Amino acid sequence: MADLSNKRIISVAITGAWPTRKDNPALPITPQEIADSVYESWKAGAAIAHIHVRNDDGTPCTEFERYKETIEAIRAYKDCDICLNITSSGGSLGIDDGNTSAQDESRIKPLRELLPEMCSYDCGTLNWMDKTIFENHPRFLEKLGEFCNEYKVKPEVEIFDAGMMYTAMRYVKRGILQAPVHFQLIMGAAGGTTATVENLVYLKSIMPENCTWGAAGLGKAHVPIMMATIAMGGHLRVGLEDNVFYHKGQLAEGNGQLVARAARLIREAGLEVATPAEAREILGLTRHVE
Repeated sequence: MADLSNKRIISVAITGAWPTRKDNPALPITPQEIADSVYESWKAGAAIAHIHVRNDDGTPCTEFERYKETIEAIRAYKDCDICLNITSSGGSLGIDDGNTSAQDESRIKPLRELLPEMCSYDCGTLNWMDKTIFENHPRFLEKLGEFCNEYKVKPEVEIFDAGMMYTAMRYVKRGILQAPVHFQLIMGAAGGTTATVENLVYLKSIMPENCTWGAAGLGKAHVPIMMATIAMGGHLRVGLEDNVFYHKGQLAEGNGQLVARAARLIREAGLEVATPAEAREILGLTRHVE
């Protein structure tokens, strides 16, 4: 096996659920726009694409057919071997407390039908933006973990605060999550931990051994957290989901521009940008669809 310790993975979070074109006109909305942005990001150095979908009016979408159209448009780029990471958040933002098994299934269906290499696994519930609830009930997390184990879809365990790390560790002990875990530290979300280097160091310090990890700072913390993550040995997540600016007061031209900067910083640190094939090896991913 090749030594990949010098490689750093760039994940690109293409569109998310919250930014709008009022925030940045370059935000991809339609399935083809998302696919084109994924392809541009892959050419710039991204190894993993994190996928949400939108309705035509830009609002968050939970419809399976929209996921299907988007993933098919990405896979239509035959030379693009980027790893796909489909969100499992689905309709979890702002739903009623009486979440049902049918709603849980609707969040898992795009993963089961489209078989990406990875899916997000948000290990807890947040009061989001002081307006709504980002709901991840233990019932759903158990179902999602069982699905990932059966279908060999790697969970990207998203950590918004320290308590979620300890929840993930309990799920490993119970076999709901399988080691080695891949953690994605999402810092600066409303309801989650503040995006500071001190908090990044703390979260890294409580991770279990033999895991892989990456981090993203939202908004103005984007670059400081990225640079600290490189120094601490982690992988990177960038993209318009997390940050619509390139510099203060300067909107990003698109996801590809944010990926290209991350790639430059990795190389400036004397490291190398991981290819999708190398990312699959580092994270132990299964490519279900060629």
